[in-house]
Order: sequence, then C-alpha cells, then structure tokens
Amino acid sequence: MLPPEWRPARAVVRRSAGSWTLQSTLDRHGLGPVAGVDEAGRGACAGPLVVAACVLRPGDAKRLEGLTDSKLLTAAAREEYFRLITRRAADLSIVVIPPAEVDRRGVHVANIEGMRRAVAGLATPPGYVLTDGFAVRGFGRPALAVPKGDQVAACVAAASVLAKVTRDRLMVELDARRPEYGFALHKGYCTPVHDAALAAYGPCPEHRFSFVNVSAAATVPAAVRSATTLVHNGTLTPVVGPEAREGVQL
Repeated sequence: MLPPEWRPARAVVRRSAGSWTLQSTLDRHGLGPVAGVDEAGRGACAGPLVVAACVLRPGDAKRLEGLTDSKLLTAAAREEYFRLITRRAADLSIVVIPPAEVDRRGVHVANIEGMRRAVAGLATPPGYVLTDGFAVRGFGRPALAVPKGDQVAACVAAASVLAKVTRDRLMVELDARRPEYGFALHKGYCTPVHDAALAAYGPCPEHRFSFVNVSAAATVPAAVRSATTLVHNGTLTPVVGPEAREGVQL
C-alpha cells in the first residue's frame, strides 16, 4: 500500500479528458509530472527488450490526438507519433536491454529492471509513474498499474510508441547484418518464417536462448539443418544443402 502522502486525493475524474484523464487528475492534485512507462519486445525470441519512459506536456492533447497502444497503430502512424513525441515530450528516456541480459535475468525481471532504469534516466524525477498492466516497485516514487495502460493513458501510449519504433529500427539494422533470419520482417517474434530460419541456420548471438524454440534449434546438428527449409522472399523454400544458402534474399 502506498504511504498516505503518495495517495492521490479524492478527485472528480473528468472522463471527457479521454486518455489524458489520469495525468490531468494527478497533475491537478500536485502529483505531477506524470511519467508513463512501457516496453516492446517482451515476447520476441530474438533482439533486445526496449523500455521507454515518457512525460507529456499537459497542453499537447490535441497535437497527439489519436495516440494509443503502438500495436494498434500502423507503422506509418507510429513513425509520425514518434516524431511528434520526441519533439514535444517534456522528458523521455529509452533503455535497450540486450538478449544476453534478458536470458540472464528472465524476461519479466529484465522488463521491471528496464522500467526502473528508464524512469531513473528522466532528467526530472516524475511525481507519479503509470505502468501498463502490472505493478512495479522500486521507482522511488508512487506508481500506479493501469489495466490496458497503453490504451487509456496517453503517457503510457507515448512510451509504447517510443519503445516499439526504437526496437523496430534496431531489428531492421540487425537484419542488414544477419539477413538470413528475416528480422526486418518479423522483428524477432516467433513466426513460421522465423522458425524456418532458425531450423536452417540455428540461432545467432542476437537470439534469446532462454526461449524453448531457440534452445531447441541450438541443439540441431548442422547436417540436419542443411536439409530443412529456408526463408526466401518471405516464403518457406526447401533446400538441398548448404550451398543453396548462398544469395538468399529476405
């Protein structure tokens, strides 16, 4: 339970404020600035876990109209909101947790640690922190878990966009270095295309070996992989041997 001084006073919630309701209520009672925190890549079996914290300016509701959970936005809309948020936010912090740390800590613990780092990375300590879905301790300030926070709290939605776009860009960069896995296509999530690439090539250092499908692929002998399917232009293509891997384009 929060200490008495951390509990928001009884207030009339102005539902007309939409996704800005929580922030507006906390701000009115002197509990701001309000930071939203969210992550991207929690369920991926490859690539980093990215966590962002964001403080929005109270007057930017119209500029950021339509902002919601990054997963509900198109890629183009995410990029546009990313541009607006990075330009207009009062403060933001983005933390990238590499696959090795995710494996060492476990996804959930790494996620929580990333949230703490992101909030600690804000230039101005927030008065209140809103998290998406589950409670997180250790911020050193009051926090509230908001069910579907990335859909009902604008600052959490902003954090989700920052994390998602940052991670997607990192996966595209990784794809340029390791094109055989198709990271630009599936962003490291478990899909048939990704599973086929894992079967054909085995995992690389950017995979999370704590995931069952990755650890299983790591135990497959190279001779067996040579007869499995490869990714070719987004489809599964059977190959005969290692020589067929040359020139594969994703």
